[in-house]
Amino acid sequence: MKTVALGSQGLTVPVEGLGAMGMSAFYGGRDDEESAATLHRALDLGVTLIDTAEIYGPFLNEQLIGKTIGSRRDEFTLATKFASEVSDDGERGPVNGSPEYARKALERSLKNLDTDVIDLYYLHRVDPNRPIEETVGAMAEFVAEGKVRYIGLSEAAPETIRRAHATHPITAIQTEYSLFEREPETNGVLDTVRELGIGFVAYSPLGRGFLSGEIKSVDDFAEDDSRRHMPRFSPENIGKNLELVERVRELADAKGVTSAQLALAWVLAQNVVAIPGTKRRKYLEENVAAADIDLTAADLAALDSAAPVGAAVGTRYPEAGMKSTYR
Repeated sequence: MKTVALGSQGLTVPVEGLGAMGMSAFYGGRDDEESAATLHRALDLGVTLIDTAEIYGPFLNEQLIGKTIGSRRDEFTLATKFASEVSDDGERGPVNGSPEYARKALERSLKNLDTDVIDLYYLHRVDPNRPIEETVGAMAEFVAEGKVRYIGLSEAAPETIRRAHATHPITAIQTEYSLFEREPETNGVLDTVRELGIGFVAYSPLGRGFLSGEIKSVDDFAEDDSRRHMPRFSPENIGKNLELVERVRELADAKGVTSAQLALAWVLAQNVVAIPGTKRRKYLEENVAAADIDLTAADLAALDSAAPVGAAVGTRYPEAGMKSTYR
């Protein structure tokens, strides 16, 4: 697996990491045994960047990772996140970027991950009621203490990124980005991180699995799958969005690859790091193969035409979730 510098502070990661969220939360049932096997297989394939968060479970995903990687911890780059507040007993609250909560969350994540240091610590969502300088200042203290190596932000707006970076060097910005979600190209986020020398990590690079072509209706999701409540998968929107998926599939067939591989190769061609999520080894291996796909200028132009900016119908989160993006 090819590696790249993520940001300009010294962190090197594979171009493709592994999003671990779905192993424990939001996307239906768990299979901890297969998830553990997937984590080990990821390391064997050079997929050493593992992305999690305390809210995934809550805590279950961090605990699974901490228990699984054991003596191989030093071979992984562990990224986790805080600020989607959750109590010790799992009760969820509002976004909280206070120094006090940051400290509590950090110590809890270190314990759950069974590690002494977190390689990349993200602010999961920006607290609208607190200056970003206050939150990032607390995170900078964790770096000084040696408990965190690098810090990042998730779903932050360009001006917030600038203010945060002026407080302490930001290594990475994580935002949803795919052929299904191209807003970072138009809202200034990609331009800002490239100007400042900050890395960009694309989560949901397969459009929450939609670009695989395996999802045809909302009934394909388990009853407890959060995608059932996302506007882009609603009965009134999914048909239009399937037209986009079909155009990508036709291009993938012509290229001799799967739809998921072509969609993922497109993200990697934007010179960003992608963290496709899966809890199964077979999908991990399919995703890893995408890193070896070379896209020509003609391929890129065809994909741009098939899935142009703004083509997806419906917002990516329900209204309440959208309010926490690009703050």
